Amino acid sequence: MIFEKATANDILDLVWLRIDYLLEDYGEMTDDIISNLSNNLPTYFFNHLNKDLFVFVCRDADNIVGCSFLCVSEKPSNPTFINGRTGTVLNVYTKPEYRRKGIAGKLIKMLLLEAERLSLDFVELKATDAGHGLYKSLGFEDAESKYHNMKYIIDSINLF
Repeated sequence: MIFEKATANDILDLVWLRIDYLLEDYGEMTDDIISNLSNNLPTYFFNHLNKDLFVFVCRDADNIVGCSFLCVSEKPSNPTFINGRTGTVLNVYTKPEYRRKGIAGKLIKMLLLEAERLSLDFVELKATDAGHGLYKSLGFEDAESKYHNMKYIIDSINLF
């Protein structure tokens, strides 16, 4: 197994690893959604890979069998992130036949070393029940906040 940082040569593989991850996370997706994802993701990866998105991969021969994404954000500093740079872990995924072999843990450790190299204030993630124990064992803590996690879905048809 080879563990390394992804490059532009890996973009097409990253697209399909992302789609595989989303299929497991969301369940079924329509062909239209998969088509839109496969059309949009290459441009995203080309524009962001190794700039503000760092992807770590595990290869078995020539095939990528696992990955983890570190998305770096910069915001105005505050007492909880003095440098103003934070990281979010996304898309931790290992192909089913390679699971329970320590791949995800090694990829996350590589990701955390990159976060240190980038002098990020912290790295956060949303864990599934299946991944919670792994993240706890690597030093992640359950976040508590006086704030509510909320979102607004943009629907330009109904804005006004």
